[in-house]
Amino acid sequence: MIIEIAQWIVLFFGLFIIFIGCIMLIHPKKARSILRKAGSTNFINYAEITIRLLPAIALIICSEFSKFPAAFKVFGGIMLITSLVLYFVPRKIHHQFSLKSAAILKPLFIRLLAPFAFLLGGLIIYNLNCI
Repeated sequence: MIIEIAQWIVLFFGLFIIFIGCIMLIHPKKARSILRKAGSTNFINYAEITIRLLPAIALIICSEFSKFPAAFKVFGGIMLITSLVLYFVPRKIHHQFSLKSAAILKPLFIRLLAPFAFLLGGLIIYNLNCI
């Protein structure tokens, strides 16, 4: 049952990444404004980090049942470690990083990155071996 739940979480994560790619392509200014909010309040900061843990753990759980186990294990592991590290990074530093990133990523660049979100989301879904 845990594996099935993890697989559904991974599926929804892949779809979410594709959805974010659509926002990046169609509404890059909206994507940029969302990026600026990362770490802006305690609630947003810790909710974002905690929610990231779900697909990270799900990727690791599903790894042995996927087409490319090492890919899920490494990607999930990186997400898990970075999430745990972010719990200890002061919120204001996290927010400053998101503001700097948003300043660098102009709408044109965000649009140009959208196909990579489609590719990543598609690869995550493709790597699932069931459902």
